[in-house]
Amino acid sequence: METIKLQAHIGQDGTLQVTVPERLRNQDLEILMVFQPVVITDSEQSPSTPDGFVDPETLGFSRYFLEEVVGGWLGEPLERPPQLEFEEREEWM
Repeated sequence: METIKLQAHIGQDGTLQVTVPERLRNQDLEILMVFQPVVITDSEQSPSTPDGFVDPETLGFSRYFLEEVVGGWLGEPLERPPQLEFEEREEWM
């Protein structure tokens, strides 16, 4: 069993459209639908916080996404070379 959490809009005709991952195509699935109406307050108009952070679950990722990804690079340490001087360009008229 796998859980996918998403937020969707029900159309005027009462139809809910759900796109599933490609690996689930062309097979029979048992679907359990649990729904809760979304109440949006004035402070929740944007899915991101004032500092630009968006909750991974809002984007459809696991709530543990950050814990699984942060520190996940196992290769050689990444290094950023010194930045070059900014190139002077002619002005456009």
